[in-house]
Amino acid sequence: MKKTPFIYLFLMAGLLPALPAGAQPLTLEECRESAVEHNRTLRNSRFDLEAALQTRREAFTNYFPQISASGGAFQAQHGLVQADFGMTVPQIGTMNLPISMVKRGVFGSVTAVQPLFAGLKIVNGNKLARLGEEVGELQLRKTESEVREQTDTYYWQIVSLKDNLLTLDAVERQLGEIYRQVELSVKAGLVTTNDLLRVELRQQEVASNRLKVENSLKVVKLLLAQHIGVDWREFDIATENFAEPEAPGTYYVCVEEALDRRAEYLLAEKNVEAQKYQKRMERGKYLPTVGVGAGYLYYNMTDKNVDDGMVFAQVSVPISEWWGGSHALKKARLREQQAENDRLQARELLAVEIEKTWNEVQEAYAQIMISRRSVSSATENLRENRAFYQAGTASLTDLLDAETLYTQSCNNYTAACAAYRTSLARYMRVTGR
Repeated sequence: MKKTPFIYLFLMAGLLPALPAGAQPLTLEECRESAVEHNRTLRNSRFDLEAALQTRREAFTNYFPQISASGGAFQAQHGLVQADFGMTVPQIGTMNLPISMVKRGVFGSVTAVQPLFAGLKIVNGNKLARLGEEVGELQLRKTESEVREQTDTYYWQIVSLKDNLLTLDAVERQLGEIYRQVELSVKAGLVTTNDLLRVELRQQEVASNRLKVENSLKVVKLLLAQHIGVDWREFDIATENFAEPEAPGTYYVCVEEALDRRAEYLLAEKNVEAQKYQKRMERGKYLPTVGVGAGYLYYNMTDKNVDDGMVFAQVSVPISEWWGGSHALKKARLREQQAENDRLQARELLAVEIEKTWNEVQEAYAQIMISRRSVSSATENLRENRAFYQAGTASLTDLLDAETLYTQSCNNYTAACAAYRTSLARYMRVTGR
């Protein structure tokens, strides 16, 4: 089918201006590239991955010594050290003298503690953080495939709607020719004005359909522009015909191979692994922690500077945590079993989805073949009814019915082509490609 110039976007109630001279319509591949670069959902997924990277780096710092410093100064109303000093004086006797000391002072300390054993919480925490980064990468891959599929869906919807407009153009030309023929017949007294009114009603129906298609085209263009992050004022797609579709057999992959590449299944496997680390982390809470450290202390309480260094070792045993620890560990084991069950269920459901999508691809391809034959039959039926009408052996009703069937068959063919393209995009996503 021939293509007409682009149908431009409507903005609210007004018609948008034509594309600027320097603006180039985007092909499907250019739309995909723009979506990868500018799509906001995909950008948030990259932010999540970067956050997971920072979490892993933060967890690694737990291997480093824990250093702390403190200091302060004070001024007391009375001396902090209060005592009575007994003194015996000849000829006077024993007398108590009050002593008050440490009324003001400064102090400071620095300590560094290197953990030697922390119940493997540091080791497993780092493994869990590294796993979180891998999950972020899988989530990004999953989002990229979803964004690509949605880009293809919007693109082929626009192509389909533009093709519908081309069909309406052809129908309007046909109805215009029929109207002229009927008008001549009315003037010649061969038919009544009722036939002319019936043609006008059909023209009005086509005009109504055009308005619906143009409004749908406007909305889908706005959605695609937002999806790929371009300015809708300067956006259009390169006009593209529905080329001869390639048989779907070249796209097929076996279910097992597709499952091993599917991001959703890999995420389910990562969840099982994460629950194992969570269980180890829970167990580590009830193990002793051992560390060695060094410190430096300075104080001046009696107008004399005093400083000293020290080394120490510390052992901490969380005895009271053992009371509920067995129950917490059982809960962690149940979470691990639940994650394994979810993994198996995800594999089964994803396999069903892959098979279902493949069936949809085959069905969409078969619909193209059927619709193509329908277009050929409807075109020939319209040609014959036009000839019969001109010869006076067919009624206007037969001619308008033939025109309606032609319009429907063309639109069905366009819808089948768009459905095949979008089902292929979905199949590529569900097979991890």
